[in-house]
Amino acid sequence: MSLRGGDPVEIGGYPLEARLGSGGMGTVFLARTSSGRPVAIKLIHQQFAGDDEFRIRFRQEVAAARRVSGAFTAAVVDAAPEAEQPWMATTYIEGHTLAQHIAAEGPLDGAELRRLAIGLAEALRDIHRVGVVHRDLKPSNVVLSPEGPRVIDFGISRAVDQQTLTMTGRVIGTPPFMSPEQLQAPRGVGPRSDVFSLGTLLVYAATGHGPFDADSPYMTAYQVVHEEPSLGAVPVALRAVVESCLDKEPDGRPFADELLVLLRDLPADLGGTDPNRVVMGRTRDMNTQHHVATEDTPAPAPAPATAPAGSETGAGPETGAGPGTGNGSTGSPVGRRPRRRWRPVLAAAVAVAVVAIGGGVAALKVGDLGGNGGDKGDSVAAPGTALPGGFEPWRRTVHGGREDIPDELRCLAHGDAVFCGGGSVVATRISALDGSPVWTVKSPGVPVQGMHLVGATDDTVLGYRIAAQDAPQDPPSEVVALDADSGRELWSVPSGAQSQAVAGRSQDALVVGSAVVTVDGFNSSFEARDAHSGDVAWTTPFPVGRRCAPVPMAAQLLAMCATDEELDASEVQHPTLHTVDRASGKLGRPIAVDGPAVPMGVADGRLVLLQRHMEGTAPAGYEGVARVDPASRKVTYSRLSRTLEGTPGMADGTVYLSGQTGLVTALDPATGRKKWSRQTAVEGASGPAAGAGALYFSSATGRVVALSPDDGRTLWTTDPQADGLTGEQGASPRVTLAGRAVIVAAAENTVFAFDARKPPVSG
Repeated sequence: MSLRGGDPVEIGGYPLEARLGSGGMGTVFLARTSSGRPVAIKLIHQQFAGDDEFRIRFRQEVAAARRVSGAFTAAVVDAAPEAEQPWMATTYIEGHTLAQHIAAEGPLDGAELRRLAIGLAEALRDIHRVGVVHRDLKPSNVVLSPEGPRVIDFGISRAVDQQTLTMTGRVIGTPPFMSPEQLQAPRGVGPRSDVFSLGTLLVYAATGHGPFDADSPYMTAYQVVHEEPSLGAVPVALRAVVESCLDKEPDGRPFADELLVLLRDLPADLGGTDPNRVVMGRTRDMNTQHHVATEDTPAPAPAPATAPAGSETGAGPETGAGPGTGNGSTGSPVGRRPRRRWRPVLAAAVAVAVVAIGGGVAALKVGDLGGNGGDKGDSVAAPGTALPGGFEPWRRTVHGGREDIPDELRCLAHGDAVFCGGGSVVATRISALDGSPVWTVKSPGVPVQGMHLVGATDDTVLGYRIAAQDAPQDPPSEVVALDADSGRELWSVPSGAQSQAVAGRSQDALVVGSAVVTVDGFNSSFEARDAHSGDVAWTTPFPVGRRCAPVPMAAQLLAMCATDEELDASEVQHPTLHTVDRASGKLGRPIAVDGPAVPMGVADGRLVLLQRHMEGTAPAGYEGVARVDPASRKVTYSRLSRTLEGTPGMADGTVYLSGQTGLVTALDPATGRKKWSRQTAVEGASGPAAGAGALYFSSATGRVVALSPDDGRTLWTTDPQADGLTGEQGASPRVTLAGRAVIVAAAENTVFAFDARKPPVSG
C-alpha cells in the first residue's frame, strides 16, 4: 500500500517506497538501499519510544535477529535501537504470510503441506542452533516466499542463556499458538516451546484452524494447558507427528532436528484423514528444491530425492542405519541422540501411513552412474588417478565431547589416514581405506562455528580445544598438538580468535611446513613453534593498535591486520597485508587493501581476495576481486559485473561462489569476469575440492555434486547422507580427496567416502 500522510519520507537514510503493514508495536515500510536492494524497515510506534522496558525488548529483538540471519529468516541489514524512534531494517522477503494465504486460498495439502512442514522445521532447527527461542511462532510470522517459508519477527524471542524480562501483568504471545509452559511460566520456556507452536501452525495450515479454537483467548489458553488438541481434520500421516509436538510436557516433544527427521520420513503425498488409507510415496525427500534459471543454463529437473542410509560394505562399530532400513530396526539415525519415550509410539503411528513404502530409507548402492544420470564414471576421474590400495566405500560417525550438540567436522587426507576435527572434536584419525577408527581426542566445550582442524604434518595433527563452561580457569580456546600415530597430546597453547573479524575466515592458526603459527591468547602477537615438539622458534608482536590473522600463500606466510577501532566497530574497511619471514617472524612493510576483503587463495603468484559488499554492518555478497603481489607490493582491483552472493572458494586459479539455491559461478580472478555459471541441485554447498578431473561441492546434508572445471557441466550428484542445513552460506569446503576417493564431512558428525568413478546412487 502507498505511504500515508504523516508517514516519514526516509528512515535512517533509506528512502521509503510503501507501507507494508502496521501492528500494535510498529509500522513496517518498504525501502531500498543505495544499491537498489529492497529492505523492510520496522519503525517502532512513538508511544513506546520512552518505555525503557520496551526498548530493552527491542534491543533483544535486534540481537536475536542478527544471530539467526540465514536461509530461513530475514537478515538484519541495519538497525538503530537507541534512536529517538527505534527502527530495524531487514532483507525484504516477497510473499504472503501463511495467514494471508490460508485466508485467500484455503488450507494446504499434499506435497505443499509437507514442504511447508519441513521448511519450518529447518527454520526452527537453525534458530535453536544459535541459542535463540522465537516464542511467537504464528501464521502472520511465516512468509511463504518463492524460495520457501521464512520465519520473521523476533520481537519476544530470547537467547536461551539470558534472563528474560518479567513483563509483569502482560501476556506476551498469541494464545492459540503458545505452549502450555509459555502461558504458565513464560520466563522458563525453551526450544521445545517453539516445537509446540510449530505443531499448532501445521494444524492451522492443514485445516484452516488451530488445534485449540475457542471463542475467547482466555478459553483458548485454558484448552492449550488442560485439553487435548482437535486433530480430526489433519491428514493421518502428519497427525502422528503433530501429536508428538503438542505434548503438554516439553520433555515429551521432539527437538527441532529430530522433528525434521520425522517429517522427512513422511510420504511425498500426505494423503487424507482416513487412517486405513495407505499412501504410496518417497521418504526423506531432499529439502525443498529451488531451481533458478540463469543466462547460461536452464534449470535442471529435480534430482532423485531419497537419502541413503549406508553403504554396501555394512556398518562399523560407530556406524548407524536410519530408521526402518528393511530389517525391522528401530535404531536412531546416524549420529543422533537416542530416541526419547515418544519415538516408539510415534514410529508405530507413522508406519500406518507409510507401510507401503517398505522401509523409510533407501539403501545406498554403488553404480556406474551418478545420481543425476550424468556421464559414465570414466569421464569423471582423470587417467592415472588411483584409489588407495584396498579401498572400500565407508561411512563413520565421530562422537565428540558434547553429545548434546552436533559438530561440524572438516577433514584432510594424509597418506592412508584421514584426520578430522571441529566443534567438540580436537581431532580424530580414520583409515582412508575402510573408515575404521584409530583414535579420537575430544573437546569438552561448546563447538565454535568455523573452528575446524588446524592441519597436519607427517607426524603431528593440530586442532582446537574449547574450554568447558564449568572450567573458567582454562583458556577459552587452545591449539593442541597430537601425535599422528597414537593421538597422544604433545603440547597445547592458548589461542586468540581474531581471524573471522579481521579476514572473514576462522583460521587463527596455520601449519606452515613443519611449523605451526598461532595467534597468542592475548591477541597481541604471532607465535611460531615446531609442530611436533612445541619449541618456540619466534614471537612477533602485532603492529601497535592493530590485531592480525595469519594468511597462507603457497610457501609464503602473510599477516592481515586491522585497527582496533575498526574491529571494535565491526567495520574493517582498511586492512593491511604484511609478508612474514618464516625464519624470524619479521613483518614486512604494510600493503594497504580496500576492504572488507576475504583472502581466497593464490593465482599466478598473487594473493586473491574477494571484496565484500556491505549493507550497513551486514555483509551482502561480493562486489570485486583484489590481487596482491607481495614482491612488488602492487594491488590490482577488478569489479564484478554485479554483486554476487554465496559461499566463496578457490581451486586451480579460479574463484567460485556457490549460492544458497545451488547456483555455482566461476570467476576469473584477474578480470572479475564470469567464466561460467551452472545451476545444481545441491543447496547451500561449499567448496570446491579439485581432483580426479572434477570440482566437488557438498552441503551439510552430505549431498555432493561433481562439476567439470571447463564449463561447469554436472557430472553427477549424490543423495543426502545426513540431516543438515541447506541454504547455508559461508561454510568451508567439506570434501577432501585421497587419490580417487572422495571423502565428505557432513552434519551430525558424519564422515563417508566413495569412489569418484562410482558415486553412490539411490535404489
